[in-house]
Amino acid sequence: MADKLTREQRSAHMARIRRSDTAPERIVRRLLHSMGYRFRLQFKAVPGRPDVAFPARRKALMIHGCFWHAHDCPAFRVPKTRSDFWLAKFAANRERDARLARAAAAAGWDCITIWECEVADTERLADRLRLQLGPPRYRDQVAMHSNVVGEISHPGGFESTRAV
Repeated sequence: MADKLTREQRSAHMARIRRSDTAPERIVRRLLHSMGYRFRLQFKAVPGRPDVAFPARRKALMIHGCFWHAHDCPAFRVPKTRSDFWLAKFAANRERDARLARAAAAAGWDCITIWECEVADTERLADRLRLQLGPPRYRDQVAMHSNVVGEISHPGGFESTRAV
């Protein structure tokens, strides 16, 4: 089956696909932040530069697109055009994902993979993240749930006055 797009149109379309800051990543980050978690993005100290990292917890989130990482779900299908190329690409992507997860584990990091298809059910995803990450840090919970204006004591020993 021939591609419906011209070579130039396909090239322009593929060039717009991003490596980071994708829609599933933004949804997961927004969810994590609303739950009280604070994190680092594209943390280079972890093999594979995870999408979201929790350095104090030694946890790394890899947010994978179902198509690019060949997830075994209804959202994934092998393109009919140039199938051999795509099968080789998907195999290489999966091998690279496994290799980077092993390297991160060897460096003491726990890698958690979140698939694009899982992002749709945010309640279920929130439960899974809470289970795998543990509770958010105490001071984040205080800042998030406090509705009083006053002094907030920080673990570093300084105090600040702010409206919450």
